[in-house]
Amino acid sequence: MADTYDLVVHATSALIDGAFRPAYVGVTDGIVAAISETPLDGVELLSLAPDEVLIPGIVDTHVHINDPGRTTWEGFASATRAAAAGGVTTVLDMPLNSIPATTTVDALEVKRAVAADKAIIDVGFWGGAVPENLGHLRELHDAGVFGFKAFLAPSGVDEFGHLDADQLERALEEIAGFGGLLIVHAEDPGVLDAHTNAGGVDYHRFVESRPDEAETTAIDRVIAGVRRTGARAHILHLSSAAALPALRAARAEGLPITVETCPHYLSFTEEEIPDGATQFKCCPPIRDDANRELLWQALLDGDIDIIVTDHSPSTKELKFAHGGDFGLAWGGIAGLQLGLAAIWTEASRRGIPLERVLTWMSTATAAFAGLTAKGSIREGGDADLVIFAPDDTFTVHADQLLHKNPVSAFDGRELRGRVRRTILRGTTLTTGSDAAADGHLLTR
Repeated sequence: MADTYDLVVHATSALIDGAFRPAYVGVTDGIVAAISETPLDGVELLSLAPDEVLIPGIVDTHVHINDPGRTTWEGFASATRAAAAGGVTTVLDMPLNSIPATTTVDALEVKRAVAADKAIIDVGFWGGAVPENLGHLRELHDAGVFGFKAFLAPSGVDEFGHLDADQLERALEEIAGFGGLLIVHAEDPGVLDAHTNAGGVDYHRFVESRPDEAETTAIDRVIAGVRRTGARAHILHLSSAAALPALRAARAEGLPITVETCPHYLSFTEEEIPDGATQFKCCPPIRDDANRELLWQALLDGDIDIIVTDHSPSTKELKFAHGGDFGLAWGGIAGLQLGLAAIWTEASRRGIPLERVLTWMSTATAAFAGLTAKGSIREGGDADLVIFAPDDTFTVHADQLLHKNPVSAFDGRELRGRVRRTILRGTTLTTGSDAAADGHLLTR
């Protein structure tokens, strides 16, 4: 007798093995149990509309949820609902800006307990590498964090200190000893100090205060440390295309360095940001149009590996305080709900197919994190599926997003591609305030 699956999803266009084709996807116990060109029997049958495609859930490995401690900025309930609305089925949470920061096993357990009661999608955790916990990183590694985030310049919050040059070397040596991963916010504090200015509402002056040199100098230091220690390192939120030649050379040399960039660097340009529009402030900053196009080319060339949101929210008051002064407003872009649509909008304008976008945002991010059950629609993998209408457009209204605070750099922008349904391990997610906290807590 033919198998009967819990759920069968029928799509005339499903992303299977890197290409779109017709498929019936059979799901049992939350796992993709069969993929067939011919009909399958299911307790529940879901057929996609002609304008919809079936894609794997997005895996976002760079998200600041800030829970516990700064839940007025964001929390696991609001963040994971926003993620689900945007087609994201898995996130890795950064070790700041929560209080306590995830720099000890005890702090990790606090965060896991909070997430368990609130997360509607799957959540994993990064640890932090700060001056105070060097020599004890193995403890967090053994507790299941996916790696260690370090800042090379001040992080903006007192409880998460940055590493100086000697401390970076110590962290890399320690992490190399147990085969871990260091993920780095790479800006050089000396360069930043040398370019400090009086701030103000002029966005160009803010960019001048965080020049390309801040990134290139810090990235050169990471490359040198990886060369000496053999540790694996990852460059977070690459903003400056000026760093690409050094990264390209390091990777050609065989050094284990990976690189990410973000939707805001690929969507916006310095030239279009108005005076006082601090919803666009992030560190490192959004640079000019020529820089943006070089980042896109680096993705196509394989010099940048993945695209992640770096969802970094705050309250509306912190974001718009001080009359639009870029030097004083909080820096960070809240983009978790919009990452897929934002990237698809820009990619489609350039003739880049949707399957490439999903490689950068799902397949490659899952592989980067070592999440072997995520990132693709395949037999034996988690049934994390998204029904996506690639030609459906919508206008972003910040006050309608599910992020906790109504702030968005994408406010008023028309985006292409609408998520119509998100399925986590075979179950359709709802994003109302009463959504069930059925997300799994993931370990490395």
